[in-house]
Amino acid sequence: MIAFLPLCCHPNPKKVLIVGGGDGGVSREVVKHPLVEEVYQVEIDDRVIELSKKYLPTMACGFNDKKLSLVVGDGFEYMRTNQRKFDVIITDSSDPIGPAMSLFQEDYYKLMKNSLREGGIVCSQGGSFWLDYNYIKKQMLNCSIHFPRVAYAVTSVPSYPCGQIGFVIGCLDKSSDFKDPLIKFSSSEIDAMNLKYYSSKIHSSAFTLPRWIEKNFYENGNPK
Repeated sequence: MIAFLPLCCHPNPKKVLIVGGGDGGVSREVVKHPLVEEVYQVEIDDRVIELSKKYLPTMACGFNDKKLSLVVGDGFEYMRTNQRKFDVIITDSSDPIGPAMSLFQEDYYKLMKNSLREGGIVCSQGGSFWLDYNYIKKQMLNCSIHFPRVAYAVTSVPSYPCGQIGFVIGCLDKSSDFKDPLIKFSSSEIDAMNLKYYSSKIHSSAFTLPRWIEKNFYENGNPK
């Protein structure tokens, strides 16, 4: 979901950057998208990549795709030296607390904005509103400083605490409607890509939130 939500909201996601995601799962999914031509992944910990290749081969297989260029290094520095280059930037990190907090601050969204082409989209792991409500709201506000369209989406992940995780998505195109994917796949196309969860219906439903969350995240001057 962290891959196909932003990819299908962009009209032509040719060039994608993944920050983090050392297990290889996100890159495995991103390279499946037929419009994606180039994927650049920056992971700071080479040990994570090594162990994923050894113990999680069904996820790490994404590292072997010809579309992917894997860089071991600092995602911040990589974006500083690669501006106006990407259509979509996906940040696959740990929760928005502790060591990963720098990936959810206002200056990180500014850095991503500067690395995007016109109409670019960002998508970051956003935690669960059942657990990280205040962090998510702050993250959305930080994102909204640099992106005119911001939204929060949810999906089911049984292995995650409380069984649900979310994503903060921002777009430079203020007319973007995240709920209605620009790219819609047929059932046969989804099966050919071996997508076991994502579909256009799941995409739209991901943005349907409980009333109290919708009210607090989007109303009273909060991100739209």
